[in-house]
Formats: sequence, C-alpha cells, structure tokens
Amino acid sequence: MESFAGIDGLLLARLQFAFTVSFHIIFPAFSIGLSAFVATLEVIWLRTGDAHYHLLARFWTKIFAISFAMGVVSGIVLTYQFGTNWSRFSEVVGNVVGPLIGYEVLTAFFLEASFLGVMLFGWNRVPPWLHTLSSIIVAFGTALSGFWILSANSWMQTPAGFGLRDGIAYPVSWLQIIFNPSFPYRFAHMMIATYLTTSLVVLATGARYILAGRFEREARTMMRMGLGMVIVLAPLQVLVGDFHGLNTLRHQPAKIAAIEAHWDGSRPGDLVLFAWPDAQAERNLAEVAIPNAGSLVLTHDPQGLFPGLRDFARNQRPPVIPVFVAFRLMVGLGVLMLAIGVVGAVLWLRKRLFTTPWFLKPVGRSWPLGFVAIIAGWIVTEVGRQPWLAYGILRTADATSPVAASTVALSLALFVLVYGVVFSIGIVYIHRMLRKGPQPVSPGPEALPNRPLSAAQQGAGDAA
Repeated sequence: MESFAGIDGLLLARLQFAFTVSFHIIFPAFSIGLSAFVATLEVIWLRTGDAHYHLLARFWTKIFAISFAMGVVSGIVLTYQFGTNWSRFSEVVGNVVGPLIGYEVLTAFFLEASFLGVMLFGWNRVPPWLHTLSSIIVAFGTALSGFWILSANSWMQTPAGFGLRDGIAYPVSWLQIIFNPSFPYRFAHMMIATYLTTSLVVLATGARYILAGRFEREARTMMRMGLGMVIVLAPLQVLVGDFHGLNTLRHQPAKIAAIEAHWDGSRPGDLVLFAWPDAQAERNLAEVAIPNAGSLVLTHDPQGLFPGLRDFARNQRPPVIPVFVAFRLMVGLGVLMLAIGVVGAVLWLRKRLFTTPWFLKPVGRSWPLGFVAIIAGWIVTEVGRQPWLAYGILRTADATSPVAASTVALSLALFVLVYGVVFSIGIVYIHRMLRKGPQPVSPGPEALPNRPLSAAQQGAGDAA
C-alpha cells in the first residue's frame, strides 16, 4: 500500500482493524460472562423458587441482549476486513483460519441463535425449566464461540498441525491446529478475564444501589455474587497468567523480551517496574527495576537467562513501547482487582461489606477495570506478535490487499464516525437501564406455585 497524507497504508490498515476489534472485543467478553451470570441466577431461582433471583435474571437479561447485539454487529465488520484490507492473509492461511471461524458459526452461533429467542422472549411463554435450560445453552454457546475464536487466534500465535505448499498453509492435523501450543493457556486466561469483567460490573452496580439506598436486597445479592467471583478468579488469573507467560517465553521469546524491555540476553533479567524503552539506543530510560526479579518470574531462577531484544534482528522485534506499557497496565489493573477481592473478603467476614462507604464508593466506579484490562491484554498479544501476522509463516507487511491508502483512510474515518455514534447510544442505553434498576414484573405462567417461599425468602432485608 502507498501512503496517504504521509501515513503509511499498512499502518492505516492496521489502525482500522485495531479500532474495530477494540470495540468488538469488549462486547463478546461481557456477553460471555453475563450469560453465565444470568444462567446461574435462573438455576438458583429454579431450585429455591425465590422470585428475587427471577427478578435479577430478567433485569440482567435485558443488559445481555444489548451487549450481545452490539457484539454481533461489530463482529461482522471484522470478517469483511479480511477480504478488503487483508486478502493476502486470507490466501495464505485461509485454509486453516477460515474453517475455524466457520466452526464458530456452525456450532456456537447457531446454538445461541436457536435458544436466544426463548431466553429473551419466553419468560411468560415456556415452563421455568425450559427457560433456564435455554439460558444455560446460550451461556454454553457464548463460551463455545470464545473457544473457536481463541483457537484461531492462538494458531496465528503458535501455528501447528499444518504444511506449507508454495507459501500456502494447508491443514494436516485439525487436532493439533485447534489445540495448538498456546491455546489452552490463552483460552483459560481470556475466559477468566470475561468472568472477572462481568463480576466487577455486577459488584459495582450493587455497590451503587447500596450507596443510593435503592434495591437493597437485589444490591446485596449482586455484591455477594460479584465479589465472590472476584475473590476466586483474581488469584486464579495470576496463576494462569504465570503459566501463559512461561508458554509465551517458549514459543514467542521476542514478545517476552519486549514485555520486559529486556535488551541483553547474556545477563539475568530485572523486573522493570517503570521505564521508557529507547528502541534506537537499545536501552531503557528512567528505569525503576527490581534486580534479577524478571529472571525469577520467568525462569524461577534469579540467575536464569532468557533472550533479550538484542538477540533478534531489528526487523524481527515487536514495537517495544506499546507492548511494555500495555502489559504493565494490564498487570496493574489485575493487582487492583486482587486488592478489591482481599479487602472485600475481610469486610464480608466482619459483616461490614454493605456499611463501609470508603469501600463502596471506589468499588461503585470499578466497572471499567475489566474492559480496560482486556483491551490492554489484546494490545500485548497482537502488537507483541509483530512483525508476524501468522507467526513464522506470514509477515504483516506481506498480508495486505492492493487497496489505495486513501480508501483505507476514508473507511477508517467512517468507522470512527459510525462506531462513535451507534455504540455511544448503546452504551448510554445500558447505563440508563442500570440506573433504572430491576423493576418488579407481574407473575406469568412461569411462576413456581408448588414451591412456596419461606419466610426468610420473603424478607426484603435479609442480613449479610
């Protein structure tokens, strides 16, 4: 691609895909976690007969519907870009990546579409068990969708099970392709991130209701369920992240070198807390680091060695600054989530969870943390893979279409405009629904008359 207004056409194509996928990724991530939360509420409602959980399930289903719709719409744009801006990518690896994306449509998307209507509109039309089953299937479908997409993306990071003929990748073993070396770690890491993100949204919403003195019983349930997931998942994410990092060191050492801003592979790596990497001078400016701690984390030996950026030719190195900064943002937010879980657990044990304003106020504003962490993690993953689009098979610079840079710039401008309008409206609408809160609904045929509520269930202000 030629340049437009002094901006390289390749960079414009990358910016366009980065912009659209950044918008897209937050909605499926939220939908995966939220569908599981709704299904859990319905299972509890079905088992206990407590209409309180039914009310919460209906409320969060409305939020899920909007998020799911925006995720579908934004995802369609990405597939078109494979053909418009990245036709060479489709030609070289389409035999592998294409079927994986197709499997997502044939299994996950069809499964979601089949039962989504029952989940959204069947509240007063089908028996409670069928509605609950539909919600469980939709939750499974969203997770299955993540399975296929992450399998395809992981294969681009760590290709396996293929053969090259005339520069074109052909599948040899679908089992090796699907379960490529990085897939188990990346799938676990991403799924935990989606559930953590949703848990923080639920926790923050409950905290806001408590502070406003509204929907007290529903707010307490949201806080308990949201905080309970954070307490479990935040430490688990640290452990999975460590395994993921070790796997990345084995298969993508240049990415790890950029993450750590580690230049000299002949010396043990420091844990760089803060710095400004200078790629030209091959050193870090204003560095604040813990000596040998990087080697301890990555090799479990303070004197252990791992490749530095100087071990790779300059044209084989990823951009250091965005990878280095995004990784620290992701880890910093993860530590903050871990702190929320620890402090919340202590307050919960002391029966002060709902009466501590200094905790409720910041937690009520913590809902964006998961979304920002996911985007930061995506930047680390995708920018850290450069200069490769399919690692070791196809370089990014060789994957573009013969499209004029001015055309790419125009479409990018249109995407920014349309996304800015459409998705702003959607996000504002979700915010208004959250402010409105769970509204009582008249009981329909789905009520559970044979399971009367206990006195404790009927109480509106049960203790923590």
